[in-house]
Amino acid sequence: MTDVRDDANPADALAALLGCPPAMLDVSLDQLRTLAVVHATGTAQQAARSLDREQSSVQKQLDNLNKTAVRLVGEALVVKQGRGKDFLFTPSGEEFVALAAQTLHAVTDSVHHSRRRVGSTVTFGSTEFTVQFLGAIWPDLREDFERRGIRLNIEHVRTRDLWRKLDAKKVDLVCGSFAAERGRPPAVDYDFLEWHRERVALLTNLTARELPDTPVAAARLPELPLLAPTAGLLSQFLSQWFGPDYRGVLTVIADIDSLSYGLNLLTSELLHGCLLTTERVADAALEGRLPGQGLRKIDLADDYQPSLEIVTGIFARKNERDRYAPDHPLNLLWDGFTAAAPNQTITTTFPG
Repeated sequence: MTDVRDDANPADALAALLGCPPAMLDVSLDQLRTLAVVHATGTAQQAARSLDREQSSVQKQLDNLNKTAVRLVGEALVVKQGRGKDFLFTPSGEEFVALAAQTLHAVTDSVHHSRRRVGSTVTFGSTEFTVQFLGAIWPDLREDFERRGIRLNIEHVRTRDLWRKLDAKKVDLVCGSFAAERGRPPAVDYDFLEWHRERVALLTNLTARELPDTPVAAARLPELPLLAPTAGLLSQFLSQWFGPDYRGVLTVIADIDSLSYGLNLLTSELLHGCLLTTERVADAALEGRLPGQGLRKIDLADDYQPSLEIVTGIFARKNERDRYAPDHPLNLLWDGFTAAAPNQTITTTFPG
């Protein structure tokens, strides 16, 4: 492959661009994506489902890519192995898949970077229970955004994916929660604006005889039948209190992947036990704003170590806002959150 660098002779760079084999110029980004998806899913049928297109369309793209590859390098990219079996990727096919992923990611990142720089698009990520924070400031920003043609994208982000989405530049701002030591500033390597803090509590359908309305001590929790989260915010609490193998310490009667599923299990009385959740969610369930009819809220005692609480706020990549003008949409959103935040004590980065 010819190395076309920024410091190369302009004439050589132009010659390299004009010297691309004609067959290679017939390969589109769509074809490269299809090839990568087939590699990830195994078959044209599964790839077609992922791409929401007909299987015949996927197969036609593979056939065209194979023809092009044979003309370019003398080897097809993918080979059928029989009905119902995954495609076999040749060495050239594996190289093309790696090139496809690299090219698509580079183009996508470049587009996102240009949009952020120009300020035509800004993407806000939030969890299910923090999207309301954006709703609190959007009415004051909407007219200006619409007048300037700024597109606001809103993306649902699960707690477990907060940092990955932000680091990968899939979102520009993200609102979420994490476990931090009570009364201490959180250590995060991002620009951070604190919104509020709260403790965790238990929701239960156990009777008062089985579980009295007194705070549950750390020594008692392992004895209680618990619906345990598989990942996310509340698993951070359990892993810090009882170790990474907390499922081996606690009496886990069900692994749950979402709060609503756990609430419905308890409300329907399919299971009898306890669900660790935030105080605000527990209150919302008791007030009828979430599933939770007939459940009781039980506080946790103060003997859990380390002493943790939930910190919720707005995150941005470190120092990125400083690179843009004050009227850039990223800064306008941040300023809106700053003005509306109930707790404005933390507005900068704490080293992680």
